Amino acid sequence: MKTINDFDFKDKKALVRVDFNVPQSADLKVTDNTRIQAVKPTIDKILNDGGSVILVTHLGRPKGKFSEEFSLKNIVPEIESVLNKSISFCPDCMGEDAKNMTAALKPGEILLLENVRFYEEEEKGDKEFAKKLASYGDAYVNDAFGTAHREHASTAIIAQFFPSTKFFGLLMAKELEAIDKVLKSGEKPVTAILGGSKVSSKITIIENILPAVDNIIIGGGMAFTFIKALGGEIGKSIVELDKTSLALEILEKAKSQNVNIYLPVDVIMADEFSNDAETKEEDIYDIPEGWMGMDAGRKSRTLFNDVIMNSRTILWNGPIGVFEMPKFADGTVALGDSIAEATKLGAFSLVGGGDSVAFVKQFNYEDKVSYVSTGGGAMLESLEGMELPGVKAINN
Repeated sequence: MKTINDFDFKDKKALVRVDFNVPQSADLKVTDNTRIQAVKPTIDKILNDGGSVILVTHLGRPKGKFSEEFSLKNIVPEIESVLNKSISFCPDCMGEDAKNMTAALKPGEILLLENVRFYEEEEKGDKEFAKKLASYGDAYVNDAFGTAHREHASTAIIAQFFPSTKFFGLLMAKELEAIDKVLKSGEKPVTAILGGSKVSSKITIIENILPAVDNIIIGGGMAFTFIKALGGEIGKSIVELDKTSLALEILEKAKSQNVNIYLPVDVIMADEFSNDAETKEEDIYDIPEGWMGMDAGRKSRTLFNDVIMNSRTILWNGPIGVFEMPKFADGTVALGDSIAEATKLGAFSLVGGGDSVAFVKQFNYEDKVSYVSTGGGAMLESLEGMELPGVKAINN
């Protein structure tokens, strides 16, 4: 893997593609700077070498037109605060301003170009647009794992203009190494925990990881499709009835590859989808009409804990209950505790996917697991076995 550690950036201008698509409040203040913090080591390395940094990113979905709401000038104060350095801002990523400001950049300086998605050429993967961006720098660094699955001009096309000076940033390298640990080099037993609401969104992941894992824990709403397929009564729990035969196929395929699949055995059920609902704890195969499963029961939590504590490599993608409601968060909290304990005892744990990451942040598990992925869609496509365009562009 060709990373920035393989290059001395002294007197070089590095064009660094970052993912500063950060959440903002109504008054456009950054509410979570995790993605900015994540690329600080890459920026620091280039500056410490004696190079300069040209930051390239998108923000939001402006659909190829300028928008005050999505202007990067709004996030400059937060970037300066995280990097502990003053940065220059160019109000365009094309044109004379961009050309002159990048040309004038001195070693040790940082310049942020305006949102690349203000040009529709970015999302179209336009080669001329990429070539123009490339003309500003001596080297290209991709540290935007969150957009590595997009074949956009600044993530996949631009790298061809830097045949010998294109590199992965330190964040990208960590992301790819974490995924590689789960899929290829991880110490066994390897356990994947898949939650969330739909089997259909996880099918490709399940099929791709079967040869790599020893155990799969299936929880959350998607478990009910499996329980229904196995003849269980699930009341009005969420279910994909058209995927029950597929669920049985997955169970058969796992069995043929000696992969253990663990489903919840009991459930916290509710009479309505509300934190104020009446609740009962019952066998998951015997949910009465009018009731719905909302969280894993205590027996399920014990079962899952035993599997996790016997694992050396753990992938966690998706909660196992409706944790957004405090009444139904205990199952996912118990799961988080099990993963944290296994990690403390030396297991490697990778957490990825929007809801899992949201849970880990909300309940303060970030420092209790080995790695939290910054790229939801990109991580999922990697787990599905796809070669991401942004990764391929650096490797080729």
